[in-house]
Amino acid sequence: MTKKIISSITDSISTKQLFAEDKNNIILIKQAADLCIASFKNYGKVLLCGNGGSAADAQHIAAELSGRFNYDREPLYAEALHVNSSFVTAVANDYSYDDVFSRMIKAAGKSGDVLIGISTSGNSINVVNALTEAKKLGMFTVGLTGLSGGKIAEIADICIKVPSKNTARIQETHILIGHVICEEVESTLFPR
Repeated sequence: MTKKIISSITDSISTKQLFAEDKNNIILIKQAADLCIASFKNYGKVLLCGNGGSAADAQHIAAELSGRFNYDREPLYAEALHVNSSFVTAVANDYSYDDVFSRMIKAAGKSGDVLIGISTSGNSINVVNALTEAKKLGMFTVGLTGLSGGKIAEIADICIKVPSKNTARIQETHILIGHVICEEVESTLFPR
């Protein structure tokens, strides 16, 4: 059992190391952070969506932006699209679960805002639909995916792919990417 635990930890480290060694990933993270910064500077917002663990990551990143990350500063408008359970269940029931995020994008998104769609496979249809709707509205779109990028890679303005097919390793790296974006946003908009 101890070997399995150590293997999981070292596999997570290896995935992050492989990700960091690809300089294009660093450029993409910087570009994603810059989109968020530009949106916030123009009184825009960052919306996020995902399912399951990716929904938890979306909510986590939104909380870091809207609350605080490393230090006290003014709040930023960031929200995960699934946090209103009445809305999600009503839309899923009355329309389709495929429409829960795109419908909220229609209600809350505007040109210049940013949507970060998180999907380990890159093929979650409700996330794909949200990114498609966001682009129609003139929003900037960022995808966080696994190795293939899936359909999200074809749609998002920026697609950051984690070099793994293992869901846990992908999600662990997604939250790291989210934290780096938050740190870039906070230190740029609220320098100390």
